[in-house]
Formats: sequence, structure tokens, C-alpha cells
Amino acid sequence: MADAYDEAVSLVLVMLKGEPCPTPEIIQKKADLVLAMLHAEGKQDSVDRDRLIRDIESRCEVWRGTATILEEKKNHTVWLPYRKSQIEWKFWKRYERYLMEEKGFSEQSIMTLDDLTDRVLERLEEPQREGAWDRRGMVVGHVQSGKTANYTGLICKAADAGYRLIIVLAGMHKSLRSQTQLRLDQGFLGFDTQLNRAFDHQNLRIGVGRLPGEEFITVHSLTSSADKGDFNRKIASQAGVMLGGSDPILLVVKKNKSVLANLINWAVNIRGHENSHTLKKIVHGIPLLVIDDEADNASVNTTTIPRDENGLPLDDYDVSAINGKIRALLSHFEKSAYVGYTATPFANIFIYPEGETTTHGEDLFPRDFIINLPPPPNYIGPSQIFGFSRNGENDAESRSDLQIIRKIDDYRKFIPDDHGKDHIPGKLPESLKKALKSFILSCAVRRARGEQKNHNSMLVHVTRYTNVQKEVGRRVNDELNRLRRQLEYTDPLSPEGIYGEMKDLWDSDYVPTTCSVLQQISDPLITEVTWHEVQSYLYDAAARIQVKLINGTAKDALDYNEYPDGLSAIAIGGDKLSRGLTLEGLSVSYYLRASKMYDTLMQMGRWFGFRPGYIDLCRLYTSRDLVEWYQHINLASEELRSEFDYMATLNGTPSDYGLRVRTHPDGLLITAANKMRNGTVMNVSYGNSLIETVFFHRDPVTLRNNLNAIDQFIRSLGSPSPSDSTKRHLRWENVPTPAVLGMLNEYIIHEACRKANPGLLKDYIQKRSSHGELTHWTVALIHNSTATRTLSLGGHEIGLTKRKDPSPSDSKYALTKGHIIDPKHEFIDLTPEQHHEALQMMQADPDRKIRPKKDGDPANPTNLTDPSGPYIRKIRSPQRGLLLIYPLDPEPPKVEVPVMGLAFSIPDSPKDVKIEYKVNNIYWEQEFGS
Repeated sequence: MADAYDEAVSLVLVMLKGEPCPTPEIIQKKADLVLAMLHAEGKQDSVDRDRLIRDIESRCEVWRGTATILEEKKNHTVWLPYRKSQIEWKFWKRYERYLMEEKGFSEQSIMTLDDLTDRVLERLEEPQREGAWDRRGMVVGHVQSGKTANYTGLICKAADAGYRLIIVLAGMHKSLRSQTQLRLDQGFLGFDTQLNRAFDHQNLRIGVGRLPGEEFITVHSLTSSADKGDFNRKIASQAGVMLGGSDPILLVVKKNKSVLANLINWAVNIRGHENSHTLKKIVHGIPLLVIDDEADNASVNTTTIPRDENGLPLDDYDVSAINGKIRALLSHFEKSAYVGYTATPFANIFIYPEGETTTHGEDLFPRDFIINLPPPPNYIGPSQIFGFSRNGENDAESRSDLQIIRKIDDYRKFIPDDHGKDHIPGKLPESLKKALKSFILSCAVRRARGEQKNHNSMLVHVTRYTNVQKEVGRRVNDELNRLRRQLEYTDPLSPEGIYGEMKDLWDSDYVPTTCSVLQQISDPLITEVTWHEVQSYLYDAAARIQVKLINGTAKDALDYNEYPDGLSAIAIGGDKLSRGLTLEGLSVSYYLRASKMYDTLMQMGRWFGFRPGYIDLCRLYTSRDLVEWYQHINLASEELRSEFDYMATLNGTPSDYGLRVRTHPDGLLITAANKMRNGTVMNVSYGNSLIETVFFHRDPVTLRNNLNAIDQFIRSLGSPSPSDSTKRHLRWENVPTPAVLGMLNEYIIHEACRKANPGLLKDYIQKRSSHGELTHWTVALIHNSTATRTLSLGGHEIGLTKRKDPSPSDSKYALTKGHIIDPKHEFIDLTPEQHHEALQMMQADPDRKIRPKKDGDPANPTNLTDPSGPYIRKIRSPQRGLLLIYPLDPEPPKVEVPVMGLAFSIPDSPKDVKIEYKVNNIYWEQEFGS
């Protein structure tokens, strides 16, 4: 049973139904009505009125972003608008009610989910459509952003519409499969599958099945939420459930070759009929829906596609085991729909669309639709944690990081980067001891804020090896016991000892961080508490914490449902914590895994997600290198999402986008090396791209070399163009491409600037120039008129630009937010007419995601005064590039010589010139490790 507070939240949300945008006054009125009702029942005294009102306001504060869609409309019959009023949405309506009454979703959130799931459902085929059909699509979300709720809603609607076999591919590990099954038990089935997989009125009801007055809808499961509840042919045969009946059947299975093979054999043997032409057994008349959770993991074929002497793929060849089984499953059904869900979709985009084989059928490229979901308003993602600027330092869409990262460098004796499976960790580093204190403190603050029954989790992810994890767990448990005993037996008023250490951490870290976070985000649940209040909860918070090993050999499990009063756990693990598995109430993370694979790193970020009322208490302890990688990955990912939105305005298809990503330099960086271990030839295009140097050497020899290269280049250009609207900056028109290439031959680009790979960049410029494009350049030397330091460069006195260096002690100079340009500099060479045309093109884009300023009107965002990069580069002539030169002040990075930074704004290319690039095993090992 829910406690009085949860009951109050549920009742207020129900009373607010029909209020699309409830005002604070309406919320207060409904809250007071509910509190009066509870008072009459003797429950009101246990509910804090102010906290209740703040909580409801937080849940109802919804920014409704729109999903961006690329689709191929051929061979699809529009059906949902015509049938929507005729379908009895029993499963969906029940799930809607569950989300509001049991999970605390506001009506606004449910309306958004309803719209988003409709957008997916209508792109599947109508289950009653005659003949054979096959739909392939993908839904792109964000890490830890509520994908499960989305596809649970889709499953409910698909069952209502008539899909009769629904299979969810739930990751590689049984813990994730079990967790996914449990959520579907609660949101779709309505009964506990651990006790009985088949529908029975005597089943133990859970989730939607316990809602008062709701019909117990007939639906079967052939898998259970038990640890060993995956699909089993023997159990399926004994279940008495017939495939092809009128009731829907759900299976939640691991991506495992044997499980999938057994599943295919079971379905085909029961209902398959041999095709007289192909001799292949086909299941007729049963519409199949396959939901592929984490679709970029294990589902993608990583085997090289063999080709004939003409370079064409062979008709038949071996593919990766799991990829082959998923394709075979779909090919055995006359009517099938496949929807992949992922937050890191670029491996799926790299799937070869024509990779069909006789044995396995068509590959899993999402040829029919890709839907890019907007992040929820209260989602804390990579942009919030690591900072983000789409176009430059002063971009209207820039976001500062939340100051919750704690960079550490004292861990190498404890866990070396290159340790093996037999490594014995040394004593805990001080940074991990501090992280443990932070977790105790965060738990105590949440309790002081009134969150008495919430789950609290800490992640310790430092190794993939289970033996090493076990040793780490033992040492962490010893340190936790030591801290507990100190908190139990030390005088809280003593300035010495553990309470003094905790107060120092509170004063130096928690107080300023909370202040900083509240300046950037609005969260009414983050309330001010005093040290005296926090101190009173420290021992109780520490006493509740359990250390749990989460790996393939450990018996521990994170079953939060077993702890109705809240579980506080330190989860120590590796791969099982890398994808999908949710850590409830995660506040402190200690993370050292040194993978450089982009999608793997992003998926390992369990700290992304929703943190209502406690984001200011979250801490990420990690290495400087990993922070740098995450910043780079986020920038690359956001650029490709932006590319997606831009292509949607052009009515592009998934195939168009797949081709664009496969030729885009960021596409190469994110996924080409990541999924193509066996060697392949890539074609790379820099068309409609902004290429910047954002990492620089610190040694004076290299810096002086680059200074001299730029000085000589500027001198060779002669007198700049007459002053115009650019005022202070110096500009040269019609600089021939050979002059720019000559400068690049002398200038040394730091190897960390992977997108600005000098070899690829020069080859591209040269090849495009030979095709009659990029024949000349506008060169702009950026002058800071307010600078305190100047430099004579090419015979001109130039004010130096300042760009922050977050880690001046590192071996390289890295620019904050990963950009060197000021966004307005990118249209420095446009005429007023071109500027207006680019701005109109951007304003006409209905899918461009613009978050309005706080208290702004979403319909009239205030930051559409200048066009952004893709539209500028679309307007500029294909013959003319823009080179921006930034002389940077040496003071922020604390170097001896001014730093010369470059930015290349390369226009769109109607000829789409590409350069060939070989990605092979040697490249893979050099860049990403074995």
C-alpha cells in the first residue's frame, strides 16, 4: 500500500486531470482539498503541505518538445487515423491510469507519451492488413531517459490494435532481462510471472492488475521475471498457450543465440507452413512485433560483408550470430514489425542497407522510419553534466555544466589503466574514500529534505574483471564499516574526527554546489537544509547502506521492490552495469573504465537520467581523460542529431540520413571504428561541416611553429579588404585554395583533434577543388578589440582572444565546451541578403528544437535572431570556404607563446565529394585498444 504522501500525490494528480497547464494557485487549491480528505481519515499530519505542492509543480512543469521523423513512405498504408476511434484501447488506458495513480506521472507527461507512442504505432503496419508486410524502424532516445516507459506504451497500443505476438529483446545479461520483464509485468501484463507465466484469474496481481475497478485483461507471457525466466521450449510447450489464438503473447528474452534459435524453432514448428518456392517455413496470419532494446548492442552485424570481383555483396555469407537470428526470426513471419530503441544509434545507421542474404534475410537497417525523441524537460543528460555549446562559446543554446564532476588522478596504484584479471587492488585511494563520504552525506541530505523512503545508489565501476570487482567490494565494505563505527561512537559536536570531516565536505563542496546548481536549473524539490539537520541523519544513513556485487558470478541483485522503505546500496560491477540496468536514486558514481568506444562510453553513463530533488547531491568522480572523451562524444552526438533535424526539414528518408552519417566526419569518429573491427573502406565528406582545432600542444617549439606558419600566411595575403560590417576583424576575399593548403602543410594540428584530421582535411579540400568547388576562401583574422594583450601578426596589431582551459596542468590545452568559434563569426562573409535567407530557412524549420528561455513562450522563442551553422553553410557558395583564425591569449593555458587556432566553415556540396579512408584492425587497436 502506498503511504499517505504517495496517496496525496496520486489524488492531486487525478484531480488535475483536464487542466493542461495548471497554475500554482490551482495546484495549491487541489492540494488543500486532498489534505482535508486525508485529515478526515486521520492521515493528513504525515504529509508536508509545502513539499507536496512543490512536488506537484515539478511534475507538471513539462516542456513539450516534438519528435523529429525521417520516413520512407513507400509500401506503407496509412491506417491509424481511420481506426483510432474504432479500437478499444484497453491495455493503453489501463497503463495511462497506472502511470498517473501509481507512478506519479502528470497528465501533461502522459499526453506527451500518448502522442509519441502514436507516432511510432502509426508507422507500423495495421495488424489486420492483408498479404505479406515487413516494417523496420528505430526510435532514438537519450541514455536513462524513459525508453522503457515509451516502448511499454507502444506494446500496450500494439496489443490493443491487434498484434498478437510481441517479443522484447532485452540486452545481453539476465539481470537486465529480468528487470525489463518485471516492468512489463507491472505495466502491461498485470500479474507476477515468477509464479505463473500464463494468464490465470488466480495469479498474483501487480502493477496495472491491482488498479481498483480495472478489468483483468487476458494476456499471456512465456517468460518470467525470475533470474532464470528466459524462454524455454519445454516450459512453453507445457504452458497451454497456443500461438495464433485471440489473446496477445509476450516474451522478454536475452540477445542470446541459443534462446533465439529455440524461440524460432518453437514458433515455426507450431504454426509454420513451408513455402513451395523457397522451401522455407513461414508463419501466416500472426502479426509479430519485435522491440529491440539497446538496438546498437549485439544486434548489429560486425562481420565483414564479402564482395565479388565487381565490388557487389555476395548473395549469401555468414553474419554475426545474434544479428542472424533476429533477421531469421523476422523472415519466418509473413507479417512483422521491428522497432529498435537506443540512445546511441549510429552503429545502426552504418548497417549496409543492401546487406540481404538468402539464409538470413534483410539486415536490420531502419529503412522505414527513424524517430528522434525530444529529451524530457527534467532530464539530466550529457549536456547538463559536461556542458554543451552547439556552435560556440556565446551560442544561445550553450549550457554550462552543473559542477558535479570531481576529476581524480590518485587511482593508478589502486586500479592501473592496463590491469589484468589477476590484479590485486591496493589500498583505497583518498578519492574513493571521499566518494564514500559523499554518498553518506547525499543520503543524509535527502532524508533531511523529507525523502525518507527513497532509494539511494552509488556506482563503483572501475574494472570489467569479476575477480578484481570482488576485491574492490571487500575493500569498500571495510571502509564503509570503518566510517559507520566512527559515526556511531564519535561525539557529533567534536570538531575533530569523522563529523568534522563531514562538515568540511559539506561546507566546501555541498553548500556551493547546491547554490551553483540552483542558478542553472529550476527544481522546487531542492530545499535548503542546515548542517545540524543533516548531521542528525548521518549515522542512520550510513547504517542503511549495503554493498552489492553486480556481475555474472555474484549472487547479489538490485531488487528495489523488496525494499518498500527504500534501499541504499553501493553497486560494484562492470559490464552488467554498462547498459540498460537502472540504478534507482543514483547520486554518487566512481567511474574509471577506460573504454574509448563512443557508444559504449555513453551507455556506461548510468548517472544520466532524472534526479528530482537531488541533482545537487550527485557527484561523478572520474579521470580527466574520461571527462574530455565525454565532452567530445556529446558534441559529436549533438551535431549528428542536429544533422538529423536538418534532414527532416528536407523530407529526407532513413536511407538519406544513413548515407549522410556514413560520409560525415563525426559519423566516422563515433561508429566506424567502433563497429568495423574487421576492416572496411570509408568514404568521408566534410561538406556542410564546421571543423575546429580545439586541442593544442603546450610545448613552445610547436606553438612557435604554428605562430610562424600563420604569420607568413597572413603576410602572403597582402592588404585586407576594406572595413565593413565586421568592423574590427581583418578579412581577405578570394584567397586561392593552394595558399590555404600551403599553410596547412606547415601548421601542426594536435592529434586529439580527430575531426580535424589534417590528412583527411587536406585530401578533401584538394579533391573538392579539383571538381570545381572550394576554389577560393574568405580568410578572417579575429581581433579582440577589448583585449588586454595584443600581438603583431602578419604586420597587423591583433587583440588576443581568451578561451578557457579547464585543466591548465594537463599535457594539452583543451578548450572548454569543445569550440573555438563565436557563432556570429561563421556568417562574417555573408551579405545581408544571404544572412536573411539563412535565417528564414532556419525559422521555417518546424522540427528545429529550440528551448525557450525561462518563463518564455514556447511558441515565440527569443533566440532566433541569427542563423545557425548548417543553414549558413547551405547558403554559402559551394566554391567558397571560410577560414577563421583565432590568435589565443597564452595566459589561460599558461603557455609561453600565443596559440593559433583555426576553424574551417565548409559549405554544402551538391556534388558530395568524398575521400576514401581505410579503417582496419591496426587503426582500431591504435585508436581504441584491443
